[in-house]
Amino acid sequence: MGEHLRRVPRPKLSRTMAMPQDRGQAPIAAEDETGHTGFRSVLGNRDFRLVWFAQVAAQLADKFLMFSLIILAYRLSHGSTPVAVTLLAYTVPAVAIAPLAGVFADRHDRKLIMVSTNFLRAALIALIPVAGLVPGLRSDYLHLLVITFAFAAVGQLFSPAEAAAIPTIVSRRALIAANSMVLGTMVITLVLGGALAPIASRADIYAPYWTAVVLFGVAGVLTSMARIPRRLARRDPALERRHPFHQLALDLKAGAGALGSSPGLLLAFAELSLAVLVMFMMFTLAPAYVSQVLGIEDQDSYVILVPATVGALLSAATLGQLGRRFRPSHLLVGALVATGLTLVLLAIVPAGLRQVPAAHEYTRWVSAGFSLLLGLEFGVLMIPALSYLMENTSDGVRGRIFSLLFMVVNGVTALPVLLTAALSDWFGINHVIAGLGLVLVGAGAAVVRYARRFFESGAPPR
Repeated sequence: MGEHLRRVPRPKLSRTMAMPQDRGQAPIAAEDETGHTGFRSVLGNRDFRLVWFAQVAAQLADKFLMFSLIILAYRLSHGSTPVAVTLLAYTVPAVAIAPLAGVFADRHDRKLIMVSTNFLRAALIALIPVAGLVPGLRSDYLHLLVITFAFAAVGQLFSPAEAAAIPTIVSRRALIAANSMVLGTMVITLVLGGALAPIASRADIYAPYWTAVVLFGVAGVLTSMARIPRRLARRDPALERRHPFHQLALDLKAGAGALGSSPGLLLAFAELSLAVLVMFMMFTLAPAYVSQVLGIEDQDSYVILVPATVGALLSAATLGQLGRRFRPSHLLVGALVATGLTLVLLAIVPAGLRQVPAAHEYTRWVSAGFSLLLGLEFGVLMIPALSYLMENTSDGVRGRIFSLLFMVVNGVTALPVLLTAALSDWFGINHVIAGLGLVLVGAGAAVVRYARRFFESGAPPR
């Protein structure tokens, strides 16, 4: 009798996936029962491992193309203006299409979006070398512009889908480690793309494009092998009766409303945008800085770019292992103020050392040291903010919020390219860098009182 009354144990949920909270939600990643949150634990997750390897391939292909398009556009047009127009064709879709892409990612199968966009981007890029075989198109610049715009537009569908999918395959506690790997991938592929694209183009002007086709194909295959949960959409008769553009406006409003309803999300959103601004400012201002402030050739911009890259990678590695031991508010506000102070010092100290004959030879080393600090601070700015956005947004609007982020980020990164040259000509490059630093210090001082209340309550997780 007692044997029959014994309670039957309830089946345990998979360590990888938990049950969805409601029918409109995709399954969310369960907490890691071992409590491990480092790189080894994250890479032990088969689905994230496949998505991450796919991201490595796709990011490297994308950066290959970004630098290769500059080379090819100049070769076809023999002018700087067409090169600038090509770069605009590469970035404009990010601002114009990103919000629509977020709505699309929230209403459709994210895995299908990621796989399809990788294969479609491979097909579009293959058109560039194929067009080079056609006599009428070989020296034509317009086809390059059209293909670039289409490629960038398709890419906007991928980013929100990937950002919204990661929290469904990685546990909440492991998000910092996962995002550290994502950041490390972005930095490494940016550097490798800038270094390898010119080398590949010397061997053959179309070699980078065939390489990108293969890499996007590999990314598509790897993503197709990952188990990314589908979001179970509800059938709502009211939605079906609405005009598609009306529904689109409501969807965008819902994403913006979810972001605006939380001061913590707004702060994390703003800090992510600032972090990307700092990184692109480094790349944009580097040639002018080493020439005007350090007094060396503009080709020697590696003097500050390499240390900044190393710093970002060190930051990603450290936070990936130890990031959960620190309060997000301390990391975010501290990094914001520290980044601003470092920018001010980078602008003032090396220029001052050049005026002292005995210290002149140390100018490069001091600049490299400040650049290393900037890279470290960039990682501390970006990784916790990205993790906070992923942890504190619901699955139903996460794609839209990240699409808004990508739209703002791409708009922000265009500012240094468009404004830095004019500002540095008017005021001097060191004054521009110092001014940006003071803005960041002021922003950190303004939010320090509210950051802890907005970002967390209680002790930091262990």
